[in-house]
Amino acid sequence: MASVLEIKNLQVSVEGKEILKGLSLTVKTGEIHSIMGPNGSGKSTLALALMGHPKYEVTDGEVLFKGQNVLEMEPDERARLGLFLAFQYPLEIQGVPMGRFLWAAKKANLGQPETNGTSTAEKKKADAKALGQFRKDLKEKMNLLKMDETFSQRYLNVGFSGGEKKRAEIVQMHLLKPEIAIMDETDSGLDIDSVRIVAEAVNTLRGQNFGALVITHYQRILNFLKPDYVHVMVDGRIVRSGDEKLVHELEAKGYDWLVNEVKTQGVK
Repeated sequence: MASVLEIKNLQVSVEGKEILKGLSLTVKTGEIHSIMGPNGSGKSTLALALMGHPKYEVTDGEVLFKGQNVLEMEPDERARLGLFLAFQYPLEIQGVPMGRFLWAAKKANLGQPETNGTSTAEKKKADAKALGQFRKDLKEKMNLLKMDETFSQRYLNVGFSGGEKKRAEIVQMHLLKPEIAIMDETDSGLDIDSVRIVAEAVNTLRGQNFGALVITHYQRILNFLKPDYVHVMVDGRIVRSGDEKLVHELEAKGYDWLVNEVKTQGVK
């Protein structure tokens, strides 16, 4: 059975200014949705609000995942439930090697296993086995994203190029194996080769246990991902939905025609 993310009439304000004005959307595992739209339409606000950034105040609406109200959860609880956010601007963390960070994230996401009746020696053996498997998986995922293995020993994102930061986000996504991934302009700042590598890595996750909400301005990454559904946001709402044909229409005509159409129809 598919896991379902239901966004119902979501209204979000930032520092007293309303950004999302009644957005509704349903994303299921097994589906790739893309959200496009002009600057300032609320795309990144949606991504950050879904994961519980404290700056973004939800003033109305619901967000349900697997039937649970995620708006009542802390960000780490949302992650353990199966949501993941790939940031538009990944943070740099001095003093924390990438590999150590990802191992800590993996353990936190899985939670602590029951150890009743387990001896200290058995626990250490199990921990060593899990760590060994993690290192093997990390190496495999870094190779998939064409990242040198030495990056795992460098402080997280410190001195990374923009493209390297975005690839590191997708490595993390692969290791945590979310059911629904929210990708906030992961393609911004990437050259065409990096876009292809990132998209192909996402495509390897496609299936009945994985869905994604891909936020982007451009057609490039969608040429590789080929989304099932495409939505256009204008002024805090989804104003048009379609399939991949809508991407090509936007590429050819831009957003102004749709913005003007919305204004003409009197959407406020």
